[in-house]
Amino acid sequence: MKNYLQPVSLDHAYLLFNLGATSLVSASHQADEDVMPATWVCPLDLKPSKVTAVIDRTHYTRGLIEKSGYFALMLPGKGIIDQVMYLGTTSKNDEINKLEKSGSEFFYFPGFDIPMVCGCAAYAIFKVIPEEHNEKTYDLFIGECVGAWSDCRVCRNGHWSFDQENDSLRLLHYSAGGHFYTLGDSISPKKI
Repeated sequence: MKNYLQPVSLDHAYLLFNLGATSLVSASHQADEDVMPATWVCPLDLKPSKVTAVIDRTHYTRGLIEKSGYFALMLPGKGIIDQVMYLGTTSKNDEINKLEKSGSEFFYFPGFDIPMVCGCAAYAIFKVIPEEHNEKTYDLFIGECVGAWSDCRVCRNGHWSFDQENDSLRLLHYSAGGHFYTLGDSISPKKI
């Protein structure tokens, strides 16, 4: 899987998040790590690429973000839906061995100590832009992209293309009650 990862220009990293898919959020501080899913994630700015992410104060991952000043966003494919569900229904506040029990495989990009989950179609690392009012009032974090990568089988230069051959990498969209959807076929309007 890592053989298919290619860097994404920091100026184009926002394109990874245009589809509104469920993200995995990870963070690390002094060898303490956690990963959780989040659905309220979206692009905010172009150059440099920025995103917003809502991370509730009760989540273990949030404390790591606040301490380290960094977080990662990953776009999981349907091939790891069970791991995504486990990471979202189990809190490290209650299960200290959450990551080991998740069934997920992890790796790290050189120069970063934030865990990445194998089986995702895209990865990005963000430095927090502190906005205390937004963080305390709305649980809203703003991040500036400092590194981004995508799986070239489904995303090149920030442009998505899914087919049956890479079906396991179709992005997950969470609805409610444990139900997810994936994107269907690509369509384009007639040119005028």
